[in-house]
Amino acid sequence: MGKKVLVTGADGFIGSHLCEELVKQGNDVRAFTFYNAFTPGGWICSFNKELRNSIDLFEGDIRDAGGVFKAMQGIEEVYHLASLISIPFSYHSPHAFIETNVNGTLNVMQAAKRGNISKMIFTSTSMVYGIARYIPVDEVHKTSAYSPFVASKIGAEALAESFYESYKFPVSIVRLFNTYGPRQKKDALIPSIINQMMEGKDEIVLGGLTHSRDFSYVKDVVAALIAIAKTEKSNGEVINVSTESEISIEDLARIITGKFGRDVPFIVNDRRKRSKKMDVYKLLGSNAKLKKMTGWEPKYTLEEGITETIEWIENRINNPIIENRWQ
Repeated sequence: MGKKVLVTGADGFIGSHLCEELVKQGNDVRAFTFYNAFTPGGWICSFNKELRNSIDLFEGDIRDAGGVFKAMQGIEEVYHLASLISIPFSYHSPHAFIETNVNGTLNVMQAAKRGNISKMIFTSTSMVYGIARYIPVDEVHKTSAYSPFVASKIGAEALAESFYESYKFPVSIVRLFNTYGPRQKKDALIPSIINQMMEGKDEIVLGGLTHSRDFSYVKDVVAALIAIAKTEKSNGEVINVSTESEISIEDLARIITGKFGRDVPFIVNDRRKRSKKMDVYKLLGSNAKLKKMTGWEPKYTLEEGITETIEWIENRINNPIIENRWQ
């Protein structure tokens, strides 16, 4: 029998995929989405009618403690994904990141604690590791608050840890490494390359070629989140979600351009480069803890995930509902 589950950030890239899978597994899902006049419900609006109608849509703001408490009524399990995520934006608006990522997380945890929920998953980011001192990076690697965004995620992690230590609150901190797939924002690395190829560009503009990353397909990430939620062993733990496989940006771009059957040059544009203070050259995550704890294994190769992402963009970019969110 399924559970009554709350997903914050349900209107976003990963959150919408998570809602979809939770419903498929027989859960009763309440999707907490950020109200706006642009596209209420976000990516959930792109679901087919049957799936959309099976989800309880709650429009609110995690900065509003009262609204969060109301959304928590009757909930057994929480996946907290809602977050501000832009590093550049965080430099000139740090207060917004503290309000959403730290205070918003506190609101969610307090409401969940009052509701006596059985499990909360808090999604953090691999960016808290900063410049890797060794690879693969495991969960005991030192963190580095090199931007207000990263500091806000470290602060939220500390709150989650304190709730576990103080109240035995059943929360797991999950650090995600470079998730990609359908519904990802258009200016993210992989969709950006795909989009440039679809537009018939004679060259692909990138921010760099030699950096390397550990990319996880969104469906594998969702499977990991659900697997972590199912085990009590994860309570109070920090857990990486990664493939433990790295690839350079140049090699990644060659895989994508190869899918289109064209050999195009890659151009490094200084305007797309990150500043040195937020530039992580190499990031490869250890998933040993996740595998041992849950038995999770990634099911999608990078090429398979890229193929599905290309197919989704090709099939859906002209759909008016999708197009609005895709821009």
